[in-house]
This record gives sequence, C-alpha cells and structure tokens, in this order.
Amino acid sequence: MNRILLHVTSALCLLALAVLAHAAPKVGQPAPDFTSVDSHGATHGLKDYRGKIVVLEWTNHQCPFVGKHYATGNMQALQKAATEVGVAWLSVISSAPGKQGHVSGPEANALTASRQASPTAVLLDADGVVGRLYDARTTPHMYIIDASGTLVYMGGIDDKASTQYGDVKTAKNYVRVALDELRGDQAVSTPVTRPYGCSVKY
Repeated sequence: MNRILLHVTSALCLLALAVLAHAAPKVGQPAPDFTSVDSHGATHGLKDYRGKIVVLEWTNHQCPFVGKHYATGNMQALQKAATEVGVAWLSVISSAPGKQGHVSGPEANALTASRQASPTAVLLDADGVVGRLYDARTTPHMYIIDASGTLVYMGGIDDKASTQYGDVKTAKNYVRVALDELRGDQAVSTPVTRPYGCSVKY
C-alpha cells in the first residue's frame, strides 16, 4: 500500500513539474528561452539578442487578420521603424505541415520580399515548440522582451479586433506605444492585452 502511495505521489509530482515547465509566460518574468531555425537555415537563440529589445510576431500569411496588417503596410512600417533603431524583430510561423500558413524557407523568403517586410528573421516553428512555449494562440500574437530578457508585453497588436483595413488608422497600436515607452526608459503602460486573429495552426 505504501509503495503504491509512493508511486502515485511521485507521478503527481512529475505531472506538477511538467505543468510548471510548460506554464504560460508572464509579463515581468524572464522570457522563455528558445532556439529556432530561420527561413535561411540559420539558428537563432533568444540569448543571442540579450542587450536588445526583441519583438516576437506570430504570423500566418493566409489569415485575414494578418492580411489586414500587411495589405495596409502597417506591419511592415512597424518592423522598419523598430529594426532601424536596433530592435530585433522575429516573425514566427508555427503552422504545422499541411496546415494553413505552413511554408518552406524559400516560400517564407518570397513572402517577405513580395510584401516588402523587414523582420530581422523569419523563424520556422513547424513543430510548434516555440509557439507552445509562449502560449501563442492567434496570428498575430505579439510579445515584447526588453534588453534584460524580461517579457514586458504580450497580446494583440492593437485594440481593433477586426479584418477591416480602415480600422488600422484609428486603432491604438499597443506594440508601437510599448516600444516608444521602452526606448524612453518608461515602463510599458499596457503590458497585457487580449490577442485577436486566427488560431495558430499547430
């Protein structure tokens, strides 16, 4: 009986550790570390960017919510403004093979070129490891990590959860505001918002 109880207790402890290990990331805590391969075959680790602000953008080119931000040039403008001042912008594609939005490296590069996008890199997360590590649920789903490696923002790109192109002009862009605040040595005023878009196609 004691032996059975010991096995049950051990199993519960292991389960608890597994849950803790895969707990959702929290603002104010160290951002989960990861290593991923980009669309050119190069390896990127979050630790490689220590000392820089990092933006993680979950994306799926076939999602109409993502389409709104690229068709209007909104996402590209954000990427350009951020990378020009030294921010590392990593677009992450977590669509599994056979699912909507899955692309090969060359296809991802062609998309970047055709849309005149300018991320630092496009990470191919077809196995969903990075996406699940960050609990990424939608495309787009945005995360900002400060220069010390702390997660300081996660949520939607803005406050207009629609596919209407016209909403881009009137929306409050949380990512732009947060980046401006960080560069001004201020705390992010709205650190967590509700993400919106298509579900990530794990």
